[in-house]
Amino acid sequence: MAAYLVLLLAVLSRILPLTFHSAGFNFTAVGGGLLFFGARRSRWQSLVAVLALMATDYYLTVFAYKYPFHVQGYVVTWIWYGAICLLGHQMLAGKATGLRVAGAVMASATSFFLLSNFMVWAGGAMYPHSVAGLATCYVAAIPFYANDVMSTAITAGALFGLPALARSIAASVREAQSMPLA
Repeated sequence: MAAYLVLLLAVLSRILPLTFHSAGFNFTAVGGGLLFFGARRSRWQSLVAVLALMATDYYLTVFAYKYPFHVQGYVVTWIWYGAICLLGHQMLAGKATGLRVAGAVMASATSFFLLSNFMVWAGGAMYPHSVAGLATCYVAAIPFYANDVMSTAITAGALFGLPALARSIAASVREAQSMPLA
């Protein structure tokens, strides 16, 4: 159940900034939410997360941004959604250490930065189709990358870290209660 609530949080983190006429600048719960969903649900259930985010892409494109929707513009992103769920499943399910979560956070944010900006460069006319144009595209996206790393780290850190902290506190309390009074 928690994984589905986190998925709802990820969807809302993309929609709500636009509802309040503010730009999120890539500060969303998507990366951390997909890692958590993948770690808590089966590989096949990850399809639910991908479908929910696909629907969000459609809604944002057509209704929020008022652009025509072209499936081919989103295929790489949709594959990325599934890959991050799979990363969460493979790397974090039942074995989420701080180092593993940090590695998954960096893999998530960095892979999205590299893939999405490459697709902007390759599929658009905003940047010249040259090495310099590709470099310019990546440099222009650095602020968005920084926000994605931070938001993914905050989301994943809270989702994986708070339960671990609660277990540690509970163990300390049990240990303190079992000690004889001096």
